[in-house]
Amino acid sequence: MSTDARQPARAAGTAIAVEPAPAAARRGLARRAWRELRRAPLSAWFGLIVIAIYLFAALFAPAIAPYTETDTHAGPFEPWSDQHLLGTDQLGRDMLSRLIFGARNTIGIAVLTTALAFAIGGLLGLFAAVLGGWTDQVVSRIVDVMMAIPLLIFALVLLSIFGPGVVNLILILAVLESTRVFRLTRAVAMNVVVLDFVEAAKLQGEKLGWIMTREILPNILPPLIAEFGLRFCFVFLTISALSFLGLGIQPPTADWGSMVKDNATLISYGDITPLLPAGAIALLTLAVNFVVDWFLHTTSGLRE
Repeated sequence: MSTDARQPARAAGTAIAVEPAPAAARRGLARRAWRELRRAPLSAWFGLIVIAIYLFAALFAPAIAPYTETDTHAGPFEPWSDQHLLGTDQLGRDMLSRLIFGARNTIGIAVLTTALAFAIGGLLGLFAAVLGGWTDQVVSRIVDVMMAIPLLIFALVLLSIFGPGVVNLILILAVLESTRVFRLTRAVAMNVVVLDFVEAAKLQGEKLGWIMTREILPNILPPLIAEFGLRFCFVFLTISALSFLGLGIQPPTADWGSMVKDNATLISYGDITPLLPAGAIALLTLAVNFVVDWFLHTTSGLRE
């Protein structure tokens, strides 16, 4: 075989040995993320550990809870003991088990509600920023009207009309919270729409979906991810407040907000049991805020 004939084979072999660019980019991104994680402050590590513990409890609640969620095993308001480490509630149900199952119910519903709110508000915000004109004006004015009413009062009115329940709770809170997501998405997307690469994509005849998902969305993800964490906290607290008022997650489903209300009388007798679900709510909110604060600081440093 001649030297010229062997050149393509060597070139092909060299091409096979080279790592594909997307794989190399992913490995570089993973290394950079691990480097930033190692340099994270103690507050961020605290938040990540707390979130991991809560997620573990939510995912494996049936395996780690000593009793079931709804069954009664003793008399009402039993004190702490070896059989019931945190005592029992007003119906004789194990408080520790309901606290663990409450993590699954409250966190799961809050995550679903936040994700749906971002799907609605994010999509409308991108449409308003890209299309502009009357579309932007109509959607923005509707959002302004909805945001003029305090969210908790609005949610209480709608739940009173449509009735309490998990499905109604998720849909109503998702629609109300989507207004906040819309405002942020539209604001950050408006700064990207006017850039040259977006104008070039429009001139090339790219479809609207391509421009939104491939040109604009990747450039506005950091503030949206941070907002997802903050919005989750607001949704989480709102669900707990609605459950405390009796219009959120309905019994016998375990929920931290309703657990505080059902056992509040114990505080008069010096029992701190009602404070445990309240403390669980506060601890998760604090942990998520720590992580979001670190994430915003990290992404701003990388952009600089």
